[in-house]
Amino acid sequence: MPFRALTTASLGMSAQQKSVDNIANNLSNVSTTGFKKSNIAFQDLFYEDIAVSKAGASANRISNDSPRLQLGHGSQAVSTIRNFTQGSISETGNPLDMAISGDGFFRVEKPDGSIGYTRDGNFTRDSSGMLVNSSGLSLAEQIEVPMEAKAVDISQDGTVTALMGGNNREIELGQIELARFSNPAGLKAEGGNLFSETQASGMPFVDHPGSEGFGNVRQGYLEGSNVDVVTEMVQLIEAQRAYETNSKMVQSAEDMMSVTNSIKR
Repeated sequence: MPFRALTTASLGMSAQQKSVDNIANNLSNVSTTGFKKSNIAFQDLFYEDIAVSKAGASANRISNDSPRLQLGHGSQAVSTIRNFTQGSISETGNPLDMAISGDGFFRVEKPDGSIGYTRDGNFTRDSSGMLVNSSGLSLAEQIEVPMEAKAVDISQDGTVTALMGGNNREIELGQIELARFSNPAGLKAEGGNLFSETQASGMPFVDHPGSEGFGNVRQGYLEGSNVDVVTEMVQLIEAQRAYETNSKMVQSAEDMMSVTNSIKR
């Protein structure tokens, strides 16, 4: 029936449009520090039993194993799946930049007091000496670097020390802790390189870097985006071709309806 083809093809076009939107977002963040790409998950819609054959079944009862004619109603985009593979790590020379080599997230305190999670280790010192990210959110550990500090050292286990001016005395400022999730793909992206926990992600496991299951912190480095431009372009071409094919299906369905209308006349 052409009308079914119209709705099915239009749903296919809508699904591929969402795929293109997602690819565009990935490509636009190819240079975003700590960005994690996402993929669209599709799902076929419900099927309708058009006819059920009585062949091989009793005259009074149709079994569940009897041959049947089923027609689907297209597909839809149901979710985005975040890919948390490691991005490339590059040296910046900034002693307050940090990259996580392995699993884990930095924890930052949001304005409402809740905790956000990020792989973006681009930290600086604000006017009061607190270590903050590019959005001005401080680390959950509230590490404050004295203004008279000549140098800051961050070890692989997250211990932060400062070399004080004048007496060259080294003092410990605190230790950065990382968070892990049993299902990081279930985290909710909030923008600003931040994620928040959800029921799907589970509760965070917090420990210092280098402990079992946690990555190490590398001072003076930043993790880049894990978006691969070539892969995204290939997926873009596939989505574009699928969109065009579905649009041709819409045109074919319209042509069939025109033929049917001409027969009636």
